[in-house]
Amino acid sequence: MADTPNPRRHGGQNPQTWQTGHGRLSVVRSAVDGVRIVALHGEIDHAVKDEFRQALIPEDGAPPPRTIVDLSDVTFMDSSGINVFITAHHTVKHAQGWLRIAAPRESVLRVIRLIGLDAVIPCHPTLEQARTA
Repeated sequence: MADTPNPRRHGGQNPQTWQTGHGRLSVVRSAVDGVRIVALHGEIDHAVKDEFRQALIPEDGAPPPRTIVDLSDVTFMDSSGINVFITAHHTVKHAQGWLRIAAPRESVLRVIRLIGLDAVIPCHPTLEQARTA
């Protein structure tokens, strides 16, 4: 497994990559056919929640109307990540857009289902299924 997400894996244009100050979460943002893809690698918890929020909701205040969050390389997520997802969902929905989750690992999917996040934000088994839904 790579140490950071692969920006070209998503076929995105002009990928942006950065690592959080805590070194526990790497982010790649790219766009494919007008859909922003945010690929994450590492762990999502209280220590990186602000960086995660910034990855989903840019500081310029203009949320992209269509976003897919690729969780295939996320090994852990606690309630801090759930809260960021809910905030991002409301922000994007208010802008007449949508947010989708793609390819969570089983351990992360258990948390998503336990909380019921998958009833609020569509959760797809693969990135391709999220893109074509």
